[in-house]
Amino acid sequence: MRKILMMLAALLALPAQAALNVLTTVPEWAALAQEIGGDKIRVASVTTALQDPHRIEARPSLIARARNADLIIATGAELEIGWLPVVQRESGNARIQSGQPGYFEAAAQARMLEIPAKLDRADGDVHAGGNPHINTDPRVYLKVGEALAARLAQLDPGNAAAYQAGYAAFAGRWRANLARWEKQAAALRGQPVVVQHKSFTYLLDWLGLKEVATLEPKPGVEASAAHLSHVLEQVRGQKPRWVIRAVWESSRATDWFAANSGTPAVVLPFTVGGNDAAKDLASLFDDTLARLLAAR
Repeated sequence: MRKILMMLAALLALPAQAALNVLTTVPEWAALAQEIGGDKIRVASVTTALQDPHRIEARPSLIARARNADLIIATGAELEIGWLPVVQRESGNARIQSGQPGYFEAAAQARMLEIPAKLDRADGDVHAGGNPHINTDPRVYLKVGEALAARLAQLDPGNAAAYQAGYAAFAGRWRANLARWEKQAAALRGQPVVVQHKSFTYLLDWLGLKEVATLEPKPGVEASAAHLSHVLEQVRGQKPRWVIRAVWESSRATDWFAANSGTPAVVLPFTVGGNDAAKDLASLFDDTLARLLAAR
């Protein structure tokens, strides 16, 4: 009896299976991974909603975090091309290199928009694979989530059933949210909008909004006063409903355009944590629609 008790005590003392260590390049994929993985994973985003995801420094602290990651979830489509390859290389972590199971790109699951016919650096920050800001279309989270659940199961087969159940629960809630959001936003379809940067191409595609102008003369190039005046003349008579920007983008151009055109300026959270209301994926899109509907 004593031997049995000792064996039971030894078994109880064994550490539980370690949770997968997941790093994401942006907050939305961390939120999605948490929805699917629950307590089977430890997940963190290496950037915040207030940072421009194109321009992140591959600091030693970031490289150190990547050394112990089991999985990196990136947007892909060259969004992180300026810094993520350095992090992967300098980490020395074979698991998270491109082409390995520990590297996952969300954009591989998306229908890409604005794919350039030709590449020319003179055209600004143009991405060969198309506009990378897929996160602003809530429909994409279903396909990305399904593929991510399969990848988590591949890396951690002992918890495969938990990941599939996590995705199924998320997908059920998400489809109900999509139906609710699309009903709320039906009256917005066809409305003209001015954008600061091509951050919301996928949001506009989902809602059926019409982009009539972009404040940036080229992607990633700040607008001059002369260019803003040109845009103002370009849209005169089209009566745009809003001029929108992401929370991490400078307010200078949108504020000027709003003041000189009478168009309401709307700052959208863009990702989880973009404002106090956008605490998770569902509240991100709740707040985004609420801001568009409230602006007059």
